[in-house]
Amino acid sequence: MNMEHAYFSTKMLTDDAGTITGMAWPFAAPDRVGDWIEKGAFSKANLPLPMLFAHDQKDPIGAWTEAKETDEGLEITGKMLVGEMNRAREVSALVKSGAIRGLSIGFFTKKSKPRAGGGRTITDLELIEASLVSVPMHPNAQIRSAKSGIEALQLAEAINRATAQFAAR
Repeated sequence: MNMEHAYFSTKMLTDDAGTITGMAWPFAAPDRVGDWIEKGAFSKANLPLPMLFAHDQKDPIGAWTEAKETDEGLEITGKMLVGEMNRAREVSALVKSGAIRGLSIGFFTKKSKPRAGGGRTITDLELIEASLVSVPMHPNAQIRSAKSGIEALQLAEAINRATAQFAAR
């Protein structure tokens, strides 16, 4: 049985303590290869799950401690070890800057059927990890906190330019 990785659209939030939340799998759309995971497939998730960077098993940066299926999808919450690991601090900074925008899950498929037009409908799986990734497979991937941070920096730059122009008068 080969482990699979699925990249998907996500919205993540992170704080200075390293707590991070995200939509690990949205139920409303398939990924880029056409795979669709049904609600209920994650019901046997065994927590905590490793939080990896880019599916590298040699690069753990924390753990996912909560996973719940909602009508929207699988929501996960965990903690990057920003107080204990330099690598976790680096990845946290990348998330906040917008350089890391997605999540990706690693799993073994237990039950699936082919979908018309390609891909599969997966109804049972074993979730074994969730990774932070720079380029998610899903075309609508975005992180709210990073977007907000970038907008705040742009606003600060505009205020500084306006203040400089006003002071020059």
